[in-house]
Amino acid sequence: MARHSRLDTSIRHGAGLKQISDLNDAWISTHDREVRLMVPAFDIANPEFSIVIPALNEKLTIGPFVDWCHEGLRRAGVRGEILIVDSSTDDTAQIAISKGARVLKTPRRGLGRAYIDALPFIRGKYVLMGDADCTYDFRDIEPFIEGFQNGHEFVMGSRFSGSIEAGSMPPHHRYFGTPLTTWVLNFLYASAFSDIHCGMRGITRAALQNMSLQSQSWEYASEMVLKSVRMNLRTTEVPVHFLKDREGRLSHHKRSGWLSPWAVGWTSLKTMFIYGTDYFLVRPGLLLLLAGLLLTLPLAPGPMTIGTWTLSLNWMLLGLTLSVLGLHGFFLGSLARIFFDYSGDATRRLLTLFSYTRSVAVSAAAGACGAVLTIPLVRECLHSRNALPIENFSSTHLAVAGLLFLVAGLMNFTFTLAIHAAAVFVKRK
Repeated sequence: MARHSRLDTSIRHGAGLKQISDLNDAWISTHDREVRLMVPAFDIANPEFSIVIPALNEKLTIGPFVDWCHEGLRRAGVRGEILIVDSSTDDTAQIAISKGARVLKTPRRGLGRAYIDALPFIRGKYVLMGDADCTYDFRDIEPFIEGFQNGHEFVMGSRFSGSIEAGSMPPHHRYFGTPLTTWVLNFLYASAFSDIHCGMRGITRAALQNMSLQSQSWEYASEMVLKSVRMNLRTTEVPVHFLKDREGRLSHHKRSGWLSPWAVGWTSLKTMFIYGTDYFLVRPGLLLLLAGLLLTLPLAPGPMTIGTWTLSLNWMLLGLTLSVLGLHGFFLGSLARIFFDYSGDATRRLLTLFSYTRSVAVSAAAGACGAVLTIPLVRECLHSRNALPIENFSSTHLAVAGLLFLVAGLMNFTFTLAIHAAAVFVKRK
């Protein structure tokens, strides 16, 4: 390996920061002592474009793949580097180095983690991601370059708008899993992707850094797409060509067993739900709250007859339940929105709407109103010594409305405290 590499830099046992002079002011945290960068003898300086690829035991394909990358960079006429994030136990790293790629040696800990590890070592302004198995044709990267040159920050590849070679994608992936999860994401987030699981995608380094990926494994792909929507990144799709595995190579899904694709699909859905918490809670919560109020408040004076329907205490208790559930969903969803607010606009709106002094005053007023409405029922109960069922008291309906005000006031107060604390935490972080 020594004859192929002019620099082999390791992070070991308290090594200092910023050890590599050509990392464009990147820094390496000393807590990760297992990451090691190897640079080929003929390395390119000041690249504008970075092809960053995780690899795990890809000695069969890594050589042709790096050749494809060099050819793609030449065709596109850009100055670029190839960075292989390698956690192999075979000769993948040595072959990549010999072909002129940088290699970042990392422990085996997942695709998402590979990109997290690689971020401090990426030198280009634009980043192209993909797989090292020659299933994506990196000889044709010009559409991604053009997307960046046209001002886009996230350039998503699409196999469905490009081409899918026969035998490259299992039928349940092509016709069920990928279309279904793509539809779910588009429905939830009002986006327009056609292939959210396409592994070939480009993003500016600044956006990738601001995105702060957390996923350690396959779910990074869904997290990236979701965060691109939340960050309002300027996004476009470009067609890509998807090729079948080379003879003699088994895909990682096949190596992991028949359950692997289903586990990936389930994990992708989980990621959508987690990063879309506010979508599931805020608007549905407001709808439940509205329905609950329409059932509760009109019945506060007493039972109401509409046609053949008589709405009484049971309906009012249903309204109370819906109102509490709606408030709960709205408050939790709004709190989640702060943690996913990259621009800060949603946080400012919420802090204005729930300004501390005004919100505490509203909570106190709601609590006082609730207490006033429930006191008559308490008196009647004490006077009758519970001789009558509670629904026979004249003040029961008012007391249920009062209970709603009491609960709403307490929930509003606790939410006000939580949202201001969350805003301070996120700002400091």
